[in-house]
Amino acid sequence: MLNKEKLVPGLIGIAALVIAFGAVVPAAAKDHKKKAKASAEEPMVLESAKPGEKKGLPTVAEKTTGMEVREGFVTVYLDEDGNTVWLELPPPGENGNVLEMIHVGSLRQGLGSNPIGLDRGQLGRTRLLQVRRLGKRVLFVQPNFRFRALSDDEAERRATRDSFASSVLWGADIEALDDDGRALVNLQSFLVADHHGVRRTLQGAGEGDFRLDPMRSAVEVHTTLAFPDNVELEAFLTFGGERPGPHLRATAPSADTVSLVHHHSFIRLPEGGYKPRRGDVRIATITRDFLDYAVPLDESMRRQWVVRHRLEKTDPNAARSKVKEPIVYYVDNGAPEPIRSALVEGAAWWAEAFEAAGFIDAYRVEILPEDAHPLDVRYNVIQWVHRSTRGWSYGNSVVDPRTGEILKGHVSLGSLRVRQDRLLFEGLAGTAKTGTGSADDPVQIALARIRQLSAHEVGHTIGFAHNMAASSYDGRASVMDYPAPLIRANEAGELDFSEAYGVGIGSWDIACVQYAYTEFAPGADESAELDRMIQGFLDRGLIFVADEDSRPPGTSDPRGALWDNGEEPVAALQNALQVRRIALERFGEENIALGRPLAELEEVLAPLYFHHRYQLDAAVKVIGGMEYEYAVRGDGQTPTRILEGERQRQALDVVLSILSPEELDIPETVLAVIPPRAFSVPHNRELFAKSTWPAFDALGAAAIAADDVVEAVLHPARLGRLEDFRRRNPDLPAVGEVLEALMSRAFEVGAPGEPERAAALRRVVQRVTVDRLIATARHPELRPTLRAEIEWMLGALRDRLVAQEKPSENPETSAHLDLLAADVSRFLNRRDAAPGVFMPPPDPPPGSPIGMPSLAGCSHGPF
Repeated sequence: MLNKEKLVPGLIGIAALVIAFGAVVPAAAKDHKKKAKASAEEPMVLESAKPGEKKGLPTVAEKTTGMEVREGFVTVYLDEDGNTVWLELPPPGENGNVLEMIHVGSLRQGLGSNPIGLDRGQLGRTRLLQVRRLGKRVLFVQPNFRFRALSDDEAERRATRDSFASSVLWGADIEALDDDGRALVNLQSFLVADHHGVRRTLQGAGEGDFRLDPMRSAVEVHTTLAFPDNVELEAFLTFGGERPGPHLRATAPSADTVSLVHHHSFIRLPEGGYKPRRGDVRIATITRDFLDYAVPLDESMRRQWVVRHRLEKTDPNAARSKVKEPIVYYVDNGAPEPIRSALVEGAAWWAEAFEAAGFIDAYRVEILPEDAHPLDVRYNVIQWVHRSTRGWSYGNSVVDPRTGEILKGHVSLGSLRVRQDRLLFEGLAGTAKTGTGSADDPVQIALARIRQLSAHEVGHTIGFAHNMAASSYDGRASVMDYPAPLIRANEAGELDFSEAYGVGIGSWDIACVQYAYTEFAPGADESAELDRMIQGFLDRGLIFVADEDSRPPGTSDPRGALWDNGEEPVAALQNALQVRRIALERFGEENIALGRPLAELEEVLAPLYFHHRYQLDAAVKVIGGMEYEYAVRGDGQTPTRILEGERQRQALDVVLSILSPEELDIPETVLAVIPPRAFSVPHNRELFAKSTWPAFDALGAAAIAADDVVEAVLHPARLGRLEDFRRRNPDLPAVGEVLEALMSRAFEVGAPGEPERAAALRRVVQRVTVDRLIATARHPELRPTLRAEIEWMLGALRDRLVAQEKPSENPETSAHLDLLAADVSRFLNRRDAAPGVFMPPPDPPPGSPIGMPSLAGCSHGPF
């Protein structure tokens, strides 16, 4: 219980102390309390510095005395002694807003390791920055463009804007202030920062824990460039760390220290007048997507705006007209000849498409001037990038996040790719014709491929995504597919290289440019015109299958495949296998240059032995296959088509034929000429894995090739489609039929007296098949009904193996079959208890470039 007699005097004493303290509280503190109270009752407004309120700061002129001034889009001052760049800001406007600009970071100097992915010329994120002054602080604020209200009503726009967070990317104190409100801030902490995510990239690649070291980092003041529409700045960044990974150790001179040069571009917002163009799911344009909260209730909130360059006719009423500002791409002057000329030629193919869209002299390709910086936003650049390993090429762009307008196209081409292409054709054609300029000259074919690569990556930077169906119609309908070399075997057993790669863009490329760039006459209904254009493309049979419906191994549309050829994928697989057989029979010392170590034959053999791998990926999609279109209501397209049963069964037969000993074996003439690696000739990832070190592992290579087939046939999504499609149409192959065909091929009995060379390969196929069946049965995405069928098939195999009489003349086969039966029994008895019987073969030497691509802007494999 409270003692009131003691409590009341105590409260009086506390009150007296409060009164006494209040008597000495400064007036400023009292005012502050009043402001705080008022702010709780009404919206808070942070005051920006007003003209004339310098608050003891020096003027801009006083602070920058002795500094070099660079006047461009914004004015910067260079302090050579302090190695610092200072940014001058104009007086603030409403709500403290000073200016808006686009910022993009990039790497002038990279790491040079494709698996890690920090390359020379690599673009970072493009961000719009709102520079704001709040009191004595300057903030770089990134607004949120994912959620908008495209409305004339400011209240409606504000309600949407205020509903979602923005991001403050940087802040600093004002260090100089003029009476008119001009201010100065030190950019040091903004420039010397990990905007590119180097630390995150190294950590994500498993290459160690690294952090930016400010003591070993600095602004590169002398490289600052200032122009009317952009300012370019650079910083030398050093990251120190522990436990560096293998790729870092193989690339950096000191693996615990990584130093890169980060480039910053501050870019003026483009002039008004640009009109965004809506995207369409039926055309392969890259888009900027957002939700529009101002649309009527009966419309979709999802908006797509095409990413494209600004291109305007001088005469908008003319069907064909010159343009106000052409699109010009510049090829890196650091690329050597004849590669440089090939890059120019390939990139220039797009001029035809712009002519077809009604523009005259609207697109051209030149060599980058000697005094131009490739990261300068004014230049669309095709940059030649060196790495320690071959890897992906990229086509990226600096894009206005508000509208989708491309401000700069930037292509990065890996220099080792063309050498890998040459290696591929040395395996197919040999080196006798090298330098002759003939159709089977490996150098000339590699240059034809680099032209395709140049055109492909430029295609990304002018706004287009992959169309993986383009190789299946109209000859070769697009450079935006991944092109496989079209090598044909004639009746005389000779290889024809005359059409290895196409020349020029295709019908799909022209359609994409027409959709994205055509300027309609004033007063035209653009939406209706675009709809008519799309319908015309559909009427002409222009097919589109996107990257995400092609790259995953379980996809269903055989038209959507990477590095394949032809309208009929099964026939193309048969041709690829025939080409492979002919080339393997002829393979020998002539497949490398005179004077090279013979051990290097293994690197030439790898792409040849797996020459069929991508055509296999296309053909196997026929099994359980379904073609489909990105149909829109009312456009007349057939949304889905399940492939006919006869076509599926033919594909299954051809695909499983790869499991025969004749296809898997490597001729003795090949094996006899490949010695172990010579002294000082290092191992690399382009080689086959070996369990026979130091000898070449021919059975291991066969296991890899066989596993490619079995894994593809048994993909859970494929089996799921087979089950469901058979339910809907009894004429289609059932899962059991496919499994039985696989088992019949794998456990096919050889002819009496079959040599051990073939018998050993049969054992390899049987081991791979059983292991893959067990792995598929345990796959978490496999339906229980399908697991039941696989386990039933395994049980029947076990019973047959146990009951059948083993061949006494071949004890190796007898022991092998006994072990298979035992392993199957262990799996069936223990089910999910991880019996440990499945050990997949190692991965094949890479066909695709080493490392992971981005879906939007990646390019091709070694083909």
